[in-house]
Amino acid sequence: MDALLPFALLCFTSFFTLTNPLGTMPVFMTMTHGMGDEERKSIVRRATIVAFITLMVFVFAGQFLFMFFGISTNGFRIAGGVIIFKIGFDMLQARYTPMKLKSDEIKTYANDISVTPLAIPMLCGPGAIANAIVLMADATTISKKAILIGMIAVVYFITFLILRASTRLIKLIGETGNNVMMRLMGLILMVIAVECFFSGLKPILVDIMREGLLSLPAILH
Repeated sequence: MDALLPFALLCFTSFFTLTNPLGTMPVFMTMTHGMGDEERKSIVRRATIVAFITLMVFVFAGQFLFMFFGISTNGFRIAGGVIIFKIGFDMLQARYTPMKLKSDEIKTYANDISVTPLAIPMLCGPGAIANAIVLMADATTISKKAILIGMIAVVYFITFLILRASTRLIKLIGETGNNVMMRLMGLILMVIAVECFFSGLKPILVDIMREGLLSLPAILH
């Protein structure tokens, strides 16, 4: 029991930080500007379910999928960094997503943004995927595996509640407060995106340089 509590705290804090529902809230409000409460609730429900299922796939089959397709978490970090940077840049300028849609097009648009970019890579990004794979490898007992899955479920349930209440929270802080928070979170998102991008790019460049140095003697001879 003494070993399980620290592991549970590690799982909760790491996934809550990587999921970052409070930081995602202004992004969610930006992308759903002009929608009604029912459409927003549907997007939140779909996004959290998709994010949870996606993370569960990588928890149980992450390393196998990476080996099968010949990809790495570094590739996820680079792609995720580019996408998040674009979102952060729009937020920094308090730029709302245009919503000039017909009533029959809103459902299609809502389904699209609930999967990408809200569920992936924002709620289930490369950091969360890498964290899930690493923690699953560290969970050497059935109890730890159950705790890992349970903590992920708790984090996404909390995320669902926060995003579902985002309309009331935004009304509470007002339009000015929303714009200030959106610009601030946009700046933070851009910084996170840069860190995410270069954390994926650096190992790739190091490997290229190492291979170049190893092949240099053969080239000289």
